[in-house]
Amino acid sequence: MTDTAVRVREFRMPDVGEGLTEAEVLTWHVRPGDTVTDGQVVCEIETAKAVVELPVPFDGVVHELRCGEGETVDVGQVIISVSVAEAAAVPPPRTAPQPPPPERLPVLVGYGVGRSSTKRRPRKPVVPGPAPVPGRALAKPPVRKLAKDLGVDLATVVPSGPGGVVTRDDVHAAVVPLPVPAPDATAAPPVPAERETRTPVKGVRKATAAAVTASAFTAPHVTEFVTVDVTRTMRLVAELGQDPQLAGCRVTPMLLVAKALLVAVGRNPGINATWDGAAQEIVRKHYVNLGIAAATPRGLIVPNIKDAHTMPLPQLASAITELVSTAREGGTSPAALRGGSITLTNIGVFGIDAGTPILNPGESAILAVGAIGPRPWIHKGRIKPRQVVTLALSFDHRLVDGELGSMFLADVAAVLERPRRLLTWG
Repeated sequence: MTDTAVRVREFRMPDVGEGLTEAEVLTWHVRPGDTVTDGQVVCEIETAKAVVELPVPFDGVVHELRCGEGETVDVGQVIISVSVAEAAAVPPPRTAPQPPPPERLPVLVGYGVGRSSTKRRPRKPVVPGPAPVPGRALAKPPVRKLAKDLGVDLATVVPSGPGGVVTRDDVHAAVVPLPVPAPDATAAPPVPAERETRTPVKGVRKATAAAVTASAFTAPHVTEFVTVDVTRTMRLVAELGQDPQLAGCRVTPMLLVAKALLVAVGRNPGINATWDGAAQEIVRKHYVNLGIAAATPRGLIVPNIKDAHTMPLPQLASAITELVSTAREGGTSPAALRGGSITLTNIGVFGIDAGTPILNPGESAILAVGAIGPRPWIHKGRIKPRQVVTLALSFDHRLVDGELGSMFLADVAAVLERPRRLLTWG
């Protein structure tokens, strides 16, 4: 004989790993009273590494949301409670007590089996996610930030994405153009209501601040600069843009700079290393996981391309295109942010000629590319306008001597000055 019992189960913020202890709840996809199923995504959270969809591990009806959007929650803190209907069997008289079934321990992606589980439950059919809550649009965090920056109410936007998701194009289309003032009118800048604005430091900004502080005060930085004529590189970029093997890829100067860096690493492998202070060892890496610094709506992140040294130019172009696109959409996975060996950053996109980049923690070198533009240059004994760029290399002086750093930077410059000799499809 059985009865149906209802009890409230609590779901806690799972262990996000990577030494992280907290996460911010960005968006709730459910409300109290909604029915949820095992594996259904109920919210999006942001750690210092990535934005992640979080599924609930049981069936039931949402009883209470225990934290709000924008709230930072510690690992292990209850974030949602669910009323679960359970069939309770009437126990036979005087039987030995049975141990309770083991609880599954939640992790960031998926859920582990119980401590003593010996068989797996059959996989349930895929259940579509919850319908949009009335009055609340579905949109990814970067799209929500874009709407906020542009002053667009997402509830008024007509979605065009799959499942009724609002896209970036939808937000741009909903922007109401400002009235154009008369020619003789002088538009005064808006005056903020408050004299100061305070923004909590969390998520990517918090992680970035901690990482660069640790890097700057742990690794003794040295930065060297070189200015190089990249006229031939710019011509090659234009030619490669028409190559059918590179169709669908963004062929930019950064692609050839990345390839030049990989060529230089091959000839100066000591630059691709790290300092292991605990073991007092220099760890030389025989692979290149090329980090690309990317400015995203969440802040600066450095995803990396695994084994970039093995990629021919078309594959490298495709990998960079995908990396940048994914980062801008806020979809970079934690795995893509781990294991980098050397980093490339483009400050020229902001019109900056040169700077002193800070090392990505765990790496020994970072190359910054400045703005490319025409300058008077001595070419074949005459002053001519040429396309010129300044490269800045910061390196960890504990394991990279000035000679090695200089040779590596000079190699990169030499490849970019005459790219056809050294930049091949291999």
